[in-house]
Amino acid sequence: MGKVAKDIMNKKLETISADATVYDAIERLIDKRIRSLLVLPKNHDDSYGVVTVRNIIFKVLAKNLDPHKIKIGDIASKPVLCVPQDTPLEKILEIMNSHNIARVFITDENKKIIGVVSFFDVLYNVLIEQAKK
Repeated sequence: MGKVAKDIMNKKLETISADATVYDAIERLIDKRIRSLLVLPKNHDDSYGVVTVRNIIFKVLAKNLDPHKIKIGDIASKPVLCVPQDTPLEKILEIMNSHNIARVFITDENKKIIGVVSFFDVLYNVLIEQAKK
């Protein structure tokens, strides 16, 4: 493959507050046609999280909980798994496989999250590479 994280990452990170409701997240996910949101830390002692369509379905909807009453911080997966922007795509796929996750967040040299690589970003990259042949 030869690519690194910064070559294929999605830079359009959609964020949500940990204090937002699950319903707020559902609206954002549907409106943006995306599958996850980066959950902002509540304070300096907190870490970033991620809330996915899967989290919402299995932790809220399948349990018949009210999405208007459940806070994102209560269902978000934390901490998020991050790798530097120069991480080879092969290594990212190994991490996804070994941790059974669908996305890895990408950081710059200051450890700031600047993007995400998801399964769909990988597939999109493969599609683009095949189209060039």
